[in-house]
Amino acid sequence: MRHSIFILITVFLIGCSKSSDPTPGQGSNFSVESISIGNKDLGTNPKGIDLHPEFILSFDESVIEQDLSSSIQILNAEKSTVLSSIKLMDNGKKISIKPVQPLTSLSKFEIFIKNTLKGNLNKTLNKQYNLAFTTAYDPKDKFKRISEDELLTLVQKQTFSYFWDFAHPASGMIRERNTSTETVTTGGTGFGLMAIVTGIHRNFISRTAGLERTKKIVAFLKSSDRYHGAFSHWYNGSTGKTQPFSNKDDGADLVETSLLFQGLLVSREYFQDLELSKDINALFNAVEWNFFQNGQEVLYWHWSPVHGWDMNLKIQGWNESLITYVLGAGSTNFAINKKVYDEGWAKNGAIKNGKTFYNLSLPLGPDLGGPLFTAQYSFLGINPNGLKDSYADYELQVKNQTLINRAYCISNPNGFYGYSETNWGLTAGDIPTGYGAQSANNDIGVISPTAALSSMAFTPKESKEALNFFYYILGDKLWGKYGFKDGFSLDEAWFADSYIAIDQGPIIISIENHRSQLIWNLLMKSPEVKNGLKKLGFSSPNI
Repeated sequence: MRHSIFILITVFLIGCSKSSDPTPGQGSNFSVESISIGNKDLGTNPKGIDLHPEFILSFDESVIEQDLSSSIQILNAEKSTVLSSIKLMDNGKKISIKPVQPLTSLSKFEIFIKNTLKGNLNKTLNKQYNLAFTTAYDPKDKFKRISEDELLTLVQKQTFSYFWDFAHPASGMIRERNTSTETVTTGGTGFGLMAIVTGIHRNFISRTAGLERTKKIVAFLKSSDRYHGAFSHWYNGSTGKTQPFSNKDDGADLVETSLLFQGLLVSREYFQDLELSKDINALFNAVEWNFFQNGQEVLYWHWSPVHGWDMNLKIQGWNESLITYVLGAGSTNFAINKKVYDEGWAKNGAIKNGKTFYNLSLPLGPDLGGPLFTAQYSFLGINPNGLKDSYADYELQVKNQTLINRAYCISNPNGFYGYSETNWGLTAGDIPTGYGAQSANNDIGVISPTAALSSMAFTPKESKEALNFFYYILGDKLWGKYGFKDGFSLDEAWFADSYIAIDQGPIIISIENHRSQLIWNLLMKSPEVKNGLKKLGFSSPNI
């Protein structure tokens, strides 16, 4: 099914009408042999077509002089005719068709050849031909070049607007996506709290305004639905009532709770406000981390007051949820022990990979690393530099998982148009048919800007190369009100019009960690994180 949904834009020659019967004594009809640009037959993959193309249509019989424009056209996506020059070549065996003006970049067109085209001896083209193609991106800069520092600040500021201007007016919580009205997201709000701290640090807002907004969010959380102290994935931003994420996901989400507390603890350490600290401590101390063991040596993702443990999803193996085990171990009232980490999260060592991909070793997780968000979410606050335990060097893990993702895109085994050393990044995000998790093992040709940009703290050189491409080259289509839109495919000439909180947040935070290590320094100061890491057997120069 997935392959039928994501069919690439390919050359297709279809007969839309039956061939006319030849006039007696005049032989059979004639046909198109090939369509090419220069000496290159377009074959079955006409993508990235030059904006000033000259198409050569080759026939197995000669075409006679006639009004060629009535039978041969270039059509745009709206089926309007593109003004073109058309001429016979090679004694009528070939026809050249060339747009008078450059074609628009990253757009869909087709060459349309009617079966009214006449050949020698009044032969008629055997059928109608349609050749669909997409144009290349325009390599010229779309915006004036500015300094690297200015560009990083601009991206942070524009992205910050999502978390400040588009926050829910009643609660200050962060809306799930730019089309949301009442739906607010717990993990996205955790990212938003770290974005507020960054916004103050970068002088986008005042400290007073940031503290006021943070207190508004905390007040909402204090009165919202909770389940054994844990929060839901989604809430109604006005009422504080749980909004089910799926049929049975209508209660606690322990991973979203952890991502929320990552932001709350950063806020507590930054503001050093007595009232705020008291409220955040009370919320944290109420989470019954060990309840979510469900009587086993592992943590479970969900619990519902209606469906209990029916979701049955263990938090284990390499994914975005390391922060959950660290906070659970660092709890004062309801702590988990190291055995839960070793047997649950690390699966008694089965979490290890140890293979090499593109000459880069991958300590943990699935082959080729999986979607990049799994290397990012927990390390927005936890500093991976120098962080080690018996299973991995986490600085190496997050860096190499990112570089393997990039190397895969450069190798481009599926041949998607536009993948390169500056256009890379596979993770979860919007795709043409909805939302999905992209990776080397599930590559449909969609690049998510958050993948490369949220890796800037790990791979600054490579991420900045991608940033320049996204902003200067694709910016006229990719850059908008709240920063970079969620996804795009040069292969399909598709650009999302969406922004998603959990994709926008890591961009501003990772850029700040690259620039100042601000968020890393704040979270690593918190006793809960220090104690949790030590209890689980981690070593780091930062604890």
